[in-house]
Amino acid sequence: MRFLTAIPVYNEERHLERVLDEVRRYSPDILVINDGSTDHTAELLAQQQGLQVITHPKNRGYGAALISAFAHGRQQPIDVLVTMDCDGQHEPARIPVLLEAMHDADLVSGSRYLRDFRQDTSAPQDRQRINSIITSELNARFGLHLTDAFCGFKAYRREALDCLSITETGWGMPLQLWVQAACLGLRIKEVGVPRLYLDPNRAFGGVLDNAEERLAHYRSVINAAEAECIKARTRRDAAAAACCFSFHLPKGVCR
Repeated sequence: MRFLTAIPVYNEERHLERVLDEVRRYSPDILVINDGSTDHTAELLAQQQGLQVITHPKNRGYGAALISAFAHGRQQPIDVLVTMDCDGQHEPARIPVLLEAMHDADLVSGSRYLRDFRQDTSAPQDRQRINSIITSELNARFGLHLTDAFCGFKAYRREALDCLSITETGWGMPLQLWVQAACLGLRIKEVGVPRLYLDPNRAFGGVLDNAEERLAHYRSVINAAEAECIKARTRRDAAAAACCFSFHLPKGVCR
């Protein structure tokens, strides 16, 4: 299985070298998206050998970094794109676990709440609460069976990347992803990964540091993603109807 591991990075000079050293043990091909870091991340990356690097001159957001990773992945001769964070919360040793689960899935996502690990740490209370609320709402609205809506440790089948149209540039990107995955009927699996919070005081930035504002923002992302999916479905249905009419085919044949 040919795969590429993509790592969004923003001001991760403390963790970068250690994480990359560990990732190299499990992934021969690594893409780093430097999302406008203002610390020494760029200098450290320049010292690394054999990396693919995309640089955003200014910080554009977590979702924007993954949008760049998806676009790059679509241009590569790969079967799977793996994504993981660079803050030490994802164990590169779990990459083979994600890949093994890909045999009958289009999207495999790590879950910090699927099972317990001895190295688990406690999640910040507001993050766990919001994760639980949003995960439950996604499951109820879109027929999903998730246990962790926000884990960034994922593996995407290349064909799935071609179907996705992610535009959310911020922290709400995973929610747009789940709505699109549900609307597209992608085969989704979760695998357990350890719950590691090395810096529970890390901030989201701006109004999202307020838990209730963050929850409201996440819900707005879900609503917008659902509305876009409805529009896309309507356009597809209209195109199918026009096709059938043009070729005098029974209604629905062109769908």
